[in-house]
Amino acid sequence: MISFELNGEEVTVDVDPDTPLLWVLRDELKLTGTKFGCGVAQCGACTVMLNGMTRRSCVTPISMVDGSFVTTIEGMEGPEVEAVQAAWAGLDVPQCGWCQSGQVMSATALLREKSAPTDEDIDNAMAGNVCRCATYVRIRKAIHDAADALEG
Repeated sequence: MISFELNGEEVTVDVDPDTPLLWVLRDELKLTGTKFGCGVAQCGACTVMLNGMTRRSCVTPISMVDGSFVTTIEGMEGPEVEAVQAAWAGLDVPQCGWCQSGQVMSATALLREKSAPTDEDIDNAMAGNVCRCATYVRIRKAIHDAADALEG
């Protein structure tokens, strides 16, 4: 049995300890906002927060989260994520939408760390998030807009 806090609520699962967190979230706990993209931590679609830091859930064994705090896109809240979501909508960032939960998670984590990120900060923070629709220019602009909204 593995117990952890998920989006503010204590959960316990009885699965193989090597099961990736992604599959526990999607298959066992029915939270489908976190997406499967590549399965090797290269695309960022499966990004979650583990103890406040971004983490690729597709390569994180559930045994590693025992006693930890996990936040998925469904549990994100606060001014940074609200600013990111508003900027995403304002600039029509999503195309197919598959990568968006991971993109929003990473952008929110960046803004929580740096309130006025540079282009280099954004590129570094978002480097592990692949967008197959190539909306990278809009993503960068949306992060800048979100940062501006948080300042103003």
